[in-house]
Amino acid sequence: MTQIGPLLAANEGYAAARANVHDRLPGRRLAVVTCMDARIDVFAALGLHLGEALVIRNAGGRVTDDVLRSLALSTHVLGVDTVVVMQHTKCGLAGVTDEELRERTGANLGFFPIDNHAAALQEDIDLLTATPYLDPLKVVAGFVYDVESGEIEDVVRWTRP
Repeated sequence: MTQIGPLLAANEGYAAARANVHDRLPGRRLAVVTCMDARIDVFAALGLHLGEALVIRNAGGRVTDDVLRSLALSTHVLGVDTVVVMQHTKCGLAGVTDEELRERTGANLGFFPIDNHAAALQEDIDLLTATPYLDPLKVVAGFVYDVESGEIEDVVRWTRP
């Protein structure tokens, strides 16, 4: 049996009981960039509810060109003024190199490996704050989520002067 049937069956119950959020603008003017790791329940970990924040996921929770594209739309079209970049412990991008990941995947891509969370978060926040079209941002924070305890470490913070 494939996974598709159970997904559609579960959706029937969800659709019948879900909260209906009418406003497409995130209520907290917040976007969260985080990893695609299935152990991260972004809404529960940050005390958020449906409709309060945009969530942008990719491998490692790194700021890539596609994240910048999403944040350009988030800030100028959807009113976002705060971004949280949230990496996590025990990430598959920690302690490996681009070359190792190219060998494993056969893909000639930059994978943005993480040697040090604080350094990677600072690099990503520097990129966000130096990107001219993201001038609407007022606050950017870098967190590390612990996948074992569920706790979040506040590592880097930037506020527009």
